[in-house]
Amino acid sequence: MAVADALRSAPPVERSGHRRLLDALLVTLAVGLACSITLSETTLLVMALVLLARARPRASWLRAPLASPVLAFAAWTLVTTATAIRPGDSLRAAAEKLLLLGTFWVVLAALPDTASARRFATALFVAVSVVAFLSIVQVAGCVEGGFEDTPQIPLLTTYFKKCVRAHGFFSIYMTLAGVLTVVSTLTLPRLQGFRRGLLAAFAWLAGAVALALTEVRGAWVGFGVGGVVTVLLGRRARLALLLVALPLAALAFPHVQERLRSMLDPADLTARERVVMLHVGLRLVREHPVAGIGPGQVKHVYPTYAPPEALRRHTGHLHDTPLQIAVERGLVGLALWLWIFVAFFVRAVGVLRRVPAQAAADRALVVGALAAVAAFLVAGLFEYNFGDTEVLLAMLSVMALPFVVERGLAGHAA
Repeated sequence: MAVADALRSAPPVERSGHRRLLDALLVTLAVGLACSITLSETTLLVMALVLLARARPRASWLRAPLASPVLAFAAWTLVTTATAIRPGDSLRAAAEKLLLLGTFWVVLAALPDTASARRFATALFVAVSVVAFLSIVQVAGCVEGGFEDTPQIPLLTTYFKKCVRAHGFFSIYMTLAGVLTVVSTLTLPRLQGFRRGLLAAFAWLAGAVALALTEVRGAWVGFGVGGVVTVLLGRRARLALLLVALPLAALAFPHVQERLRSMLDPADLTARERVVMLHVGLRLVREHPVAGIGPGQVKHVYPTYAPPEALRRHTGHLHDTPLQIAVERGLVGLALWLWIFVAFFVRAVGVLRRVPAQAAADRALVVGALAAVAAFLVAGLFEYNFGDTEVLLAMLSVMALPFVVERGLAGHAA
């Protein structure tokens, strides 16, 4: 409670040294979100401590953006751990994820105005673009079987390990795909506002190519939906043409063609396995409709519920975020989880309507955040991205941006 109380609003900036420290931490966070969970979490912890040290109590923290749905979801999650098969294990799993939700308020508190929010979004774009370019090199320079039989060079060996599908510096391609989806959709409506427009467009296209090379089909769908949201809210015909051109260009990659064909193939093993997981998940929801089986418990019950035709007898998640939430926290937990995002969209759209037409940069930032969260949610229908820490941190950071704009509007009105 004390942490939430201290982080409920951005602290006043009194000393340039304090502001410079936070700015440096924001840049470091952007780099961490692009390539390192350890750097991200460490930076967020330091940022929280810096903000706590300078916090000044104001209005009730319950009035902070999204406080009610997030706290309700967190409280119910803790309730569900009590009825879990292994309560202690479930509580640990729940606590780890719930602490991450504070990222939203930490980033919001660290950004004093819309200019700083735009700089943070740009730093995130630059960092992810560098990783995207390196991911393209990763796939292009991949040796069949990786470098497992060669002398172990720490960074190089990890970088080129299992490099048939782009994964950047993350352990798996799904994480890179999730981060690229969030950041690329955030940046799409902002491309026309960069001073070096051609360079920005090239960097953004590198991200799109890297996303294609991850071969994560759910992320592709989420990215497409995010693009549609951008076109609808931003009302930019040129972006619509770009969204049509990108899938056509992606067909130049043989692996992409193969993955696209597999989406329509009923015999595809991955698709069949997802259907099995769907059936198992729905069965668990029917048997535990209110409180679910508890966070982190799928791995314990799946072997018992998996049918004979299941290819995998063990899994920790069901490759579907809403289904996973319902299985672990029941239908009540799913409703509270949905409340978080409904509240976000309602309030962020309200912010967009209030931003004057001449404030194009702020409008683009809000549109990008709306598109990024929409892309995250749609991609989550095919992957449990709410449980992927790196992707979740990126999404929560982006969710804070419209509320920085909202705070700026309130300041101008005052």
